[in-house]
Amino acid sequence: MSDKFKAVVIDNQHENFTRDIKEIKQSDLKDGNVLVKIDYSSLNYKDALILKDGGKIVRKFPFVPGIDFSGKVVESNDTKFQKDDNVILTGFRVGETYFGGFAQYAKVDSNFLIKTPKELDNRKAMMLGTAGFTALLCAFAVKAREELLLGEKVKDVLVTGSTGGVGSIAVMILSKMGYDVHAVTGKKDKNDYLKNLGAKNILDRKEFEGESKLLEKGIWDGVVDTVGGPSLTKIFAQTKPTGIVAACGNAGGIKINTTVMPFIIRGVKLWGIDSSAASIVRRTFVWNEASKLIDFKKLESFTKELSFNELLTTYPKLLKGEFFGRAIVDPNK
Repeated sequence: MSDKFKAVVIDNQHENFTRDIKEIKQSDLKDGNVLVKIDYSSLNYKDALILKDGGKIVRKFPFVPGIDFSGKVVESNDTKFQKDDNVILTGFRVGETYFGGFAQYAKVDSNFLIKTPKELDNRKAMMLGTAGFTALLCAFAVKAREELLLGEKVKDVLVTGSTGGVGSIAVMILSKMGYDVHAVTGKKDKNDYLKNLGAKNILDRKEFEGESKLLEKGIWDGVVDTVGGPSLTKIFAQTKPTGIVAACGNAGGIKINTTVMPFIIRGVKLWGIDSSAASIVRRTFVWNEASKLIDFKKLESFTKELSFNELLTTYPKLLKGEFFGRAIVDPNK
């Protein structure tokens, strides 16, 4: 490889935050024992926060963001990975603490990587990316009601933030699993989009605002909540006995106002999803299941491929709620 390559670099000198496309050197990659030539990364909500102003996440500058990527191994000091192996990385603080995927090359710890399943390729892997991996973890958490509770069935599943990256893919997966998916959105013009993904019903997010009783009529066997915040109060109150609420986001806020009643009267379970720190064993299982649960033709229909320049003009739209679906980033475009 050439010693120099392209990367998106953020900096914060003298409280002047900048984001630029620059040439950096291989010697700038200080961490890790596996060098990867990146084929694709993806744009996630956390990436957008970091590109805006560091998001109170990145502490050291200059820095290369990008919390996920897929690519080919160039060099490896770990026998688990050989030259030309296709690999996937999501999480492990890459793009937050360690240089990330918005570059043509990355050097990372081998313990952060898994091999790309044969049923996928590196482009499909980043069409899913962190958002798809998170959605898969959420779906398996909901499915656990059947597997852990010995016979409790899942039928009606609520998905909040359903036009976002995680929400859209969750609707698709849960529908493929055979559940009746009820998609929550504030975007009335996306009803057809959600129906095409497999949603049975579309609900206005306003239905989950305002005061809630301690317990309301139990409606949901499972919930994938990508939003967080006050709406969870009503969601807990409407979850059926032994129902599982998989929580993975905080775009709606970090605080919830609830009581213990749904948990001690109905046995509702709040299942936190931390996709960044999932074990390699769990990652390998989930990624190998992906090809069985994802309609990649549908996913392609709402995936946009970006260059680095396009990335820098698209992330503000994601923060404003003006971009929906998935965005993958080709560093060589």
